[in-house]
Amino acid sequence: MFRSAFLTLLIVTLTSIGLHAQERVLIPMDGSQSDHLKAYGIIFNHVADGETGMWLLNYRGGSFLTTNENDIVRKSRTRNVRVEIISESEAQQIVQEVERPDVNMAAINLEVAPTIAVYTPPQALPWDDAVTLALDYAEIPYDTVYDEEILSGVLEDYDWLHLHHEDFTGQFGKFWAMYRNEPWYISRVRNLEEMANNLGFEKVSQLKLAVVHEIRDFVAAGGFMFAMCSATDTFDIALAAEGLDIVPTPLDGDPIDPNANQRLNYSNTFAFENFEVETDPYIYEHADIDIEVDLNRISESLDYFTLFEFSAKWDPVPTMLTQNHVSSIRGFYGQATAFQTDKIKNNVVILGESPGRDQAKYIHGNHGEGTFTFYGGHDPEDYTHRVGDPPTDLSLHTNSPGYRLILNNVLFPAAEKKKRET
Repeated sequence: MFRSAFLTLLIVTLTSIGLHAQERVLIPMDGSQSDHLKAYGIIFNHVADGETGMWLLNYRGGSFLTTNENDIVRKSRTRNVRVEIISESEAQQIVQEVERPDVNMAAINLEVAPTIAVYTPPQALPWDDAVTLALDYAEIPYDTVYDEEILSGVLEDYDWLHLHHEDFTGQFGKFWAMYRNEPWYISRVRNLEEMANNLGFEKVSQLKLAVVHEIRDFVAAGGFMFAMCSATDTFDIALAAEGLDIVPTPLDGDPIDPNANQRLNYSNTFAFENFEVETDPYIYEHADIDIEVDLNRISESLDYFTLFEFSAKWDPVPTMLTQNHVSSIRGFYGQATAFQTDKIKNNVVILGESPGRDQAKYIHGNHGEGTFTFYGGHDPEDYTHRVGDPPTDLSLHTNSPGYRLILNNVLFPAAEKKKRET
């Protein structure tokens, strides 16, 4: 009798295991998803744990299909991420639907999670940077690096790099006119000047250019780079101005090159060309790449940008980068808010733009074997974001389409990385 009961229990257990193994988990990313941002963390960490999955481009907002392993359902539910448990046959039907030649959808394998670094000053607060906020909220692991680590060659250990809103021209964010007497600004300048001297550079601008060169080489070798706000245009400005002094006298103690704008080398840059640098220390702009900001020109309720639609089967990368549950996204400001379209190189893909205003918000391109993506503005859920503003609480913005674009960039190397390594 005991043996009979044991055999019955064994059969039930094996049957349960077998049924479980035939199940799949669908993470919907359309309007039904309760927490889009944490959903990225669920699939990212699932892949990092050795499981495989699919990114179903343009299917229900860019949903994820994966294995029902490693307790993914419980992990999802404890994080308020909505999942659907489906059968193997239902999963195959979805994939067949997505792969039909007459629909603009595609199934992209997610197989290797990228290693992530965030370039950020040691004294930066977590809420100073939207990407750091997004990674922390989604529970995606990352390391922080700064100038010393970059120059030591640490980027060889990473696949994906985000650039905190740095001023790579060595002008300390051009905050001198407004904040030169503030303790935080004075401390920031002193720390950067000491770091530059300790690393053998006479000026901060020289240090930052050396860092830019390391990042450029990282991308050329196959790395993925993402930047927002001032890190976008100042990266290219530093490359174009190599060998020139574009830093005003109050900031570095010597005069600028009077012919700097005539001598800029646009062949060095990633994304921008035909721009002029702003050499007036009293003007809070680095160049005319950025749009002219006028908060009175347009109502916040009318400020938005739209995402372009790409061919999922023929252009999977821009399609991955624009996956969302909406096509129009609220605008937001930053030191570099958006990019003048006539300053963008022809080989750069515009992913999102403001209709009728000749300005791109979101762009992407290739450099060597790698890619870069520039996203204008500071924080997708903080419209103006001024110095001293309180931190953004992403638990109040769990379905933020603006933050989804950031996390698309974090995830898409999971599809690209294996291809790059083979």
